[in-house]
Amino acid sequence: MEVGNRFEGGVAVGSAEADRYAVGLPDDPIEDDDAWRDKIDVLLEHPVPVVSFTFGIPDAASLAALRDVGTLLVQTVTSVEEAGAAVDAGVEAVAVQAAGAGGHSGTLTPDRVPPDRPLTALVSEIRAAVALPILAAGGLASAEDVAAVLAAGADAAVVGTVLLLADESGASAAHRAGLLDHSRETAVMRAWTGRPARGLRNAFSDAYDAVAPTGYPAVHHLTRPLRRAAASAADPERVNLWAGTGFRAARQAPVSEILRGLA
Repeated sequence: MEVGNRFEGGVAVGSAEADRYAVGLPDDPIEDDDAWRDKIDVLLEHPVPVVSFTFGIPDAASLAALRDVGTLLVQTVTSVEEAGAAVDAGVEAVAVQAAGAGGHSGTLTPDRVPPDRPLTALVSEIRAAVALPILAAGGLASAEDVAAVLAAGADAAVVGTVLLLADESGASAAHRAGLLDHSRETAVMRAWTGRPARGLRNAFSDAYDAVAPTGYPAVHHLTRPLRRAAASAADPERVNLWAGTGFRAARQAPVSEILRGLA
């Protein structure tokens, strides 16, 4: 990606993309922690039953403080090694995410894309290694898929993409249009945020993903103005269309009906 002189030595969005919607782009990389400490403070002041983590295992002090206020801690993992690290950190459940999942990978090593292994195989392997409850996620699109991960050792199945066209979904018009285009394919890409994430290929990802570096959250902040403008314009070619491999099973219906169909 190239942005004139923006983000020298790094990734930037071509000025033509920004000019299309007359949006401004940051001149320098924006690195932040998404107000991590403030969020922990809120959760300690107003405890909730469950908190889940992805992108990394939190520090021991934060985990201990959350446990002390009665919150159950869930960690996203993509391998046996990560599951072991989560157990050592003291979480109480793991969300096992396979490569078919839509959106960002929860991998602890974003410079390396997790291998594309069947969710059932990953669940079985982690079930044999840890005694914690397992939530299985990634590409689940049918009742048969759900039954298979439960048989493999999961305590529960987690779905996301199949709900994106639901009546209650907040997905944008551009996102909905992309999901309804069954000629599209998904791919794991860094073009949108600098971190591996599975979504539907489009003009932007095809143009920039091959040169996108591992650079979250700087790339995320860089592309955000373009993504927002494209979403407002219902342009599915220049907005991130997060979707798992089972996206063709998504349909418009009440969430309750969709979930009953997965049981």
